[in-house]
Amino acid sequence: MPEDEIERAAAQDEDNPTTDEGHWARAAVGLPAHDEAPTKATIQASFDRDVVEFFKRGGRGYQARMNAVLRRYMEAEKERTP
Repeated sequence: MPEDEIERAAAQDEDNPTTDEGHWARAAVGLPAHDEAPTKATIQASFDRDVVEFFKRGGRGYQARMNAVLRRYMEAEKERTP
């Protein structure tokens, strides 16, 4: 099936989560699975207060969650830019 037909079929599929705007509003960030823990670098960084408070509301592990979001962004950029 040609890619344009696949895209058209996906756009018309009511069960396709990308056609439901609310789907992404309910998305959750998960920690990536690694065979080995990546080496950590200790840095001093400043973030907007509301961003830090948002992650802290999730309880312990807020820095790991922030790292997971940054990692996903990094991975997406690597896929997008060869």
